[in-house]
Amino acid sequence: MPSFSPAELLLIVGAYLLGSIPFGLILAKLLSGTDVRKEGSGNIGATNVARVVGPLAGATTLILDLAKGAAAVLAAERVTNDSATWMMLAGLAALVGHCYPVWLKFKGGKGVATAAGIFLVLSPWAFLSAAILFVLVVTYWGYVSLGSISAAAAMPLLLYFFWAPHHAPPLVITFGSLAVALLIAYKHQGNIQRLVEGAEPKFSLSKKKDAE
Repeated sequence: MPSFSPAELLLIVGAYLLGSIPFGLILAKLLSGTDVRKEGSGNIGATNVARVVGPLAGATTLILDLAKGAAAVLAAERVTNDSATWMMLAGLAALVGHCYPVWLKFKGGKGVATAAGIFLVLSPWAFLSAAILFVLVVTYWGYVSLGSISAAAAMPLLLYFFWAPHHAPPLVITFGSLAVALLIAYKHQGNIQRLVEGAEPKFSLSKKKDAE
């Protein structure tokens, strides 16, 4: 593990603060005056924003949350001269910021879109494959939570296959992607329990509590 230079320390802190910007909450208040934490599932992510405010707001939230993860990794790529270690660490910092934002008393979203942004930069083909898996699971079973968990769980294996021709990813990427998968699973523990019990509602744009 490398020592932190001032630039690298600033990178990690900056990535965390970037990740902690609650775009879903901000958009919901700007567009409808609604505190999205008090409606639907209470989550600040794109799924609940789409349900509470509308599809356009949900899609915008998805793009902005994804951009947080991508921007953190791209910044690390530039600052550290393509260091896979620091790219992964910056991405993780942004993800932790989204899930545990300092501005919201560390009560944030579930991290799926921000994680997608991380892997979009690290390995576009792995990202695309995970996105296809997500769509297939949600289309067939109707659970956004199950699609999210499935895509996150598959990412370490997808990275192994798509990192580079005839090359496995660095260990920091493998373990970093495992950490992402575990964090997303942890943030979905309530959904997992409801899936096991058969009580998880399927996705809709109504304001009832949903999979995300």
